[in-house]
Amino acid sequence: MNTEQILRHKLDLLLRTGKLLVESAADTNRIMRNMKRTAAYLGLPEEHLHIHVTYDMLMVNLSDGEHSFSKFQRCEKHGINMTTLSMVSKLSWRAIREDYSLERYEEELERIRTRRRNYPAWLVTVCAGFACGGFCVQFGCDWMAFLYSSLAAMAGFRLRAKCLEWGMNVYVSIALAAFVSTLLAWATTFLPEGWTSTPLHPMLACALFIVPGVPIINFLDDMLDNYIAVGITRAVNTVLIVTAMSFGIAFFLKVSDFDLSQFQTISMTPHHSYWEYALAAAISAIGFSMIFNIPRKLLWVVAVGGMLAVCTRNFVNLGPSNNNMGLDMGLAIGSLAGSALVSIIAIKAVHWFHAPNHVLTIPSVIPMIPGVLMYRALIAFIEMNGVVGEVTAAVQFGVASALTVLCISVGVAIPNIFARRYVAADRRKLLDHLIAERKERGRFVDLNEL
Repeated sequence: MNTEQILRHKLDLLLRTGKLLVESAADTNRIMRNMKRTAAYLGLPEEHLHIHVTYDMLMVNLSDGEHSFSKFQRCEKHGINMTTLSMVSKLSWRAIREDYSLERYEEELERIRTRRRNYPAWLVTVCAGFACGGFCVQFGCDWMAFLYSSLAAMAGFRLRAKCLEWGMNVYVSIALAAFVSTLLAWATTFLPEGWTSTPLHPMLACALFIVPGVPIINFLDDMLDNYIAVGITRAVNTVLIVTAMSFGIAFFLKVSDFDLSQFQTISMTPHHSYWEYALAAAISAIGFSMIFNIPRKLLWVVAVGGMLAVCTRNFVNLGPSNNNMGLDMGLAIGSLAGSALVSIIAIKAVHWFHAPNHVLTIPSVIPMIPGVLMYRALIAFIEMNGVVGEVTAAVQFGVASALTVLCISVGVAIPNIFARRYVAADRRKLLDHLIAERKERGRFVDLNEL
């Protein structure tokens, strides 16, 4: 290949690297860091390189005033694959340290792209169901209701996967999955009453495998990192997912003529022992870890993180006012404390386990999602009949659940962002040293040669 063909091939490799990150649900700051590091390996001068990231399109341009080369890459298949995020990050460092040839880098990149997921589909389905069962225990159900919720969630999760395989619209598939899961959870209420003392709880938890935890946290990360356009797109996508999920649940509640007032009797105060909540949190964290395809060796790490997050949340949230041990500071502050603790620990743990921060933190904090509040808000909006106070009640539950989710996201994002600013300086020194070595070996593109 001549010089221009090699340059275009390098730009193509850079875009393919970025595409893997975008389609695996990396936040924009991570995408930019990894692409700039890859560009340094490829010998593309940072002062002449321009990278533009959107939710569904990547653009790179290399120009020096006299020459300009641009390439675009469309990103279509969005999912969550945290193993890919970890492997791409390691590849970008390894390629520049070991001076990979372009052929070897392309082979490694293709191996990551075509790599099979860490867990078979049937195991992910089972564990996703158990994750929702873990949510159910967090909401106060007994262990038989845990099983009911898990089975209903397994059916809904598998249905959504099949709908996506058939090429169905992603939001339609979410609505169908939420409808079927809620329908099956409702069907368990007709089983003998003596089997469970909490028959309604499975309806609250059976569809929570749909909760867009990663998009919510990525949205907040992008906004705080000043990637406003991408952040807004992620926020809109999150709203659409929640809307589709709510539509499926609301449609069932209407067609079944279910007595929605029964949900108002469900207590929001935890009454299990701490070890039960810790066990349920570990189950939920592991279940979502498999959905997010994190490396197998990190499952126990995330389980411990989930236990720490939930137990911290409960200790800060509960107190004498509800006959529990704790600081009695409320759900939002408790959720902030739990997620922040996990995020702070992860700042050091990323060096112990050689994994990105979000791989450790996001699955750990998912078990703190306020499902009871979300359902009460949804039901309050569905049941509006023009009576005074209905809007106030609906908004109260909606704001409380949104504030709690926001606190979870802030707790994850803020410590990571501040730590990143300190860590980035050291990494930049290392990268500058490696770039200087590559320039000495003549590995950088000189546009004047074209």
